[in-house]
Amino acid sequence: MTILLIFISIALIILDQIVKRWAVTSLKGANDIEFIKEVFHFAYVENRGAAFGILQNKQWFFVIITLLVLIIIIFYWRKIPTTKIGIFYKFSLMLIISGAIGNLIDRVYLGYVVDMFYFVLIDFPVFNVADICVVTGTIFFAGALIVEDINISKKNKIEKG
Repeated sequence: MTILLIFISIALIILDQIVKRWAVTSLKGANDIEFIKEVFHFAYVENRGAAFGILQNKQWFFVIITLLVLIIIIFYWRKIPTTKIGIFYKFSLMLIISGAIGNLIDRVYLGYVVDMFYFVLIDFPVFNVADICVVTGTIFFAGALIVEDINISKKNKIEKG
């Protein structure tokens, strides 16, 4: 299972970098591309902050924090059991790791993160594939925590009679 998750992670990192290179070559210095008029555009943004543009121009801070988080996740990964919920935890963490590495590559080599997806309809901050991975992984991880907590509560009620 771990090998499959590593393969998926590598594929997501490659996808993220391909989409970012496309954004640099097709969108940089150009007008937004309207994919769905007044709803969704492709727009080139150099994000020098964290997710969705917060904490601008703190690149080395983000590199160090990202590396620390990756080390903690990898350490935690080894302690996750191979149960159904454990596999879901690992899948969630794989998404977070993939996104973190995708944006880390940009920070180290470019000094900023390339973003390109823009929901004009709600004026949501511009984001990228790596951001999608981190947010989705975090939501899945939180969901797994909730499911596990519910299962433990049910088990405790049954044991108490």
